[in-house]
Amino acid sequence: MRVASGVDLVVIGADGGPDRAFGGSAQAAEGARLLAEVLPGMCFDAGAAGSRVAVVDPVADANTMLTAVREAAARPGRWLLVCLVGQLVADPRGRRLALVTAGSTADNAYRRGLAWDWVVSAMVHGDQEEALLLVDAVADKDTWAALERGGGEDGAGELLSYSRVPLWGRIGRHAPGRYTPGRRGREAVLPGGPGSFSQALTTVLRQGVPGAPAAVGPHELQPAVGALLDGGAAQDGGAGGPSHQPDAPGVRLLVPPEGGRLLMRNRAAVRGALAGLSLSEELLALLWRESAPTDPPSA
Repeated sequence: MRVASGVDLVVIGADGGPDRAFGGSAQAAEGARLLAEVLPGMCFDAGAAGSRVAVVDPVADANTMLTAVREAAARPGRWLLVCLVGQLVADPRGRRLALVTAGSTADNAYRRGLAWDWVVSAMVHGDQEEALLLVDAVADKDTWAALERGGGEDGAGELLSYSRVPLWGRIGRHAPGRYTPGRRGREAVLPGGPGSFSQALTTVLRQGVPGAPAAVGPHELQPAVGALLDGGAAQDGGAGGPSHQPDAPGVRLLVPPEGGRLLMRNRAAVRGALAGLSLSEELLALLWRESAPTDPPSA
């Protein structure tokens, strides 16, 4: 009998290169570094020891990126987490999406990019019990217009509204131009930079959520993450669908659905439980956590 355990994490922070049109990916590598550093140790029943992590080179081509996703998806496990950080581009008809990869130009960005459909298809056919796609991205005005047209055959928005895997993250509208460090505002939020989903999620995981249980799912973490995003707190968009913020034009939030067995450690709950213990009791509690059974409470 096969025993599925552990987490497969694939982190892709794609640097689109020097073309000013793809300046939205300037800090993608930093966002990927943060996610790869923090996420493995936060998985409740696996931790860093039970996580297999693949961090793709920021200047890798689309085939290398897709291979990393497919190899992770082929390994039996409980969860497959894939993180896409960078700038999105639509095909000429505005129906498909791709993550811009290094060396792209305005004429070939979609053809060279990592197609959204490829990633989702690999995750759907993976050998894990559950999958989650984390997205920290921006889109230029044409790609944003394709997203805004919604579902059906009219626009790429269908990929976000009716994705075959749960989504969690933020997509912002990006105005091409030179990035100026320290400049804040909705147009200045870059994936991996201040106000981005990558930074908000890693901050919440490091600090925890006071008052929440010791093990929390993505849906329970979303309000705290949304409160740190540039543009304000998240509003629920339904079962995994996108959320819109009336006070934040040019921002689309992807809210994870309720349920699921992926649970993250809530460090605030652990600190609260240990606050009243003596030193010896605290050490015993830490040792107990390290030797506790690996099955999550919901298993």
